[in-house]
Amino acid sequence: MFPKPWLDGPTALASVLHVTGDMQFATTVSIPVVRNPVAMAKTLSSIDHLSEGKLIIGVGPGSSARDYESVGIPFDERWKRLGDAVLTMRSLMTADGTDHTGDYYSMVGISLEPLPAQRPAPPIWIGSWGSDVGLKRTARIGDGWLASAYNTTPKDFSEGLGKLNTHLSTYGKDPKTFPNGIATKLFHITEDRQEAERILDEIIRAAINRPLDELRA
Repeated sequence: MFPKPWLDGPTALASVLHVTGDMQFATTVSIPVVRNPVAMAKTLSSIDHLSEGKLIIGVGPGSSARDYESVGIPFDERWKRLGDAVLTMRSLMTADGTDHTGDYYSMVGISLEPLPAQRPAPPIWIGSWGSDVGLKRTARIGDGWLASAYNTTPKDFSEGLGKLNTHLSTYGKDPKTFPNGIATKLFHITEDRQEAERILDEIIRAAINRPLDELRA
């Protein structure tokens, strides 16, 4: 549910696969709890298959209660459900016909065909603004950390990386090989200052409803 007109993310992503070359790309972020993790796994497995294994799956709970209201799921269950949803998706994408029983999602005799191109499965990065609880969850169930340029400052990211590394060590994962990234909601490059100001004001500010001074910073 968006306050502005917005294309469906996976559909839009699939439409540009033919021009991605060797570039990897990520979803930022998919909401498997709202979309249903089984359906989401099928969609993203198809994209990974079509792109010959270039997909990074970014997931998160989202921050809009309206999303959850629209599908009849309590908003306060989003984080607990996300953990189960990630395990469900990974189980489906890792092996053919794997059963999974969780607190919220269970599947018996379900298989994905064709399987995604990446084996054992496409990496799943967990979206987090940088809270200690979120980073601990990322270390526990994720294959990478996806921060938000919309809500995570450089200082937040630096401090969060230190916390994440501590949690990774606790879960027996190597911080040196655990990837991270910052998702930018909108990105535009131009060498024309006036054009940059126009894009910032007419498109970016209007899309995300933030003051110009804050966006310039």
